[in-house]
Amino acid sequence: MKKISLILVFLTAQLAQSQIQDFSEKGNGLINLERHQFTINLLGPGIRYELGLFKNVSVSTSFSPAFANYQEGYALGFAWHTRIRYYHNFQERLDINKNVVGNSANYIAPARSIFWEPVQFADNISDGNSNYAFAFYGGVYGIQRTNRKGFNINAEVGYGYFRGDGLDNGHGFMVNFTLGWVATKRKSTKPTFD
Repeated sequence: MKKISLILVFLTAQLAQSQIQDFSEKGNGLINLERHQFTINLLGPGIRYELGLFKNVSVSTSFSPAFANYQEGYALGFAWHTRIRYYHNFQERLDINKNVVGNSANYIAPARSIFWEPVQFADNISDGNSNYAFAFYGGVYGIQRTNRKGFNINAEVGYGYFRGDGLDNGHGFMVNFTLGWVATKRKSTKPTFD
């Protein structure tokens, strides 16, 4: 599973490298991507910050509810998530006159999520151990949509390696869904064409 994570990071880096030429040609390179986006989660309290690096690539960190299921069992609760997102369909959305405001697009990302026992709603992996933690390392596919008033939906599903602290390691799935509001100013709602 570590090899898959490394491959995903490598592929994302290669995609990002191919976009560097556009970076120098068009200002800071963030044609459709928001430079800063701070989101307050309404469904299950939480927050997310996303920083646009260059064309179609951002990094994000968040604290929000998530569901993990691997060989040891499942956990549903809060987790700390970090992602390097590559948005692959900005131009396709613009071509059919769809909204791209607030990073409204689909993405792939190498991902890390950390779950701690004290902030879990339900689990079946503790076996009496009330002091466990585990981390997900893998890849996710996500969909993010932000409407013109700032309401945001982000959903992602991924598969990867789970490394346990007080639990056995394994592999399995992780799902993350948030409903929130983007508190930062968004780019113009009018589509910009290259």
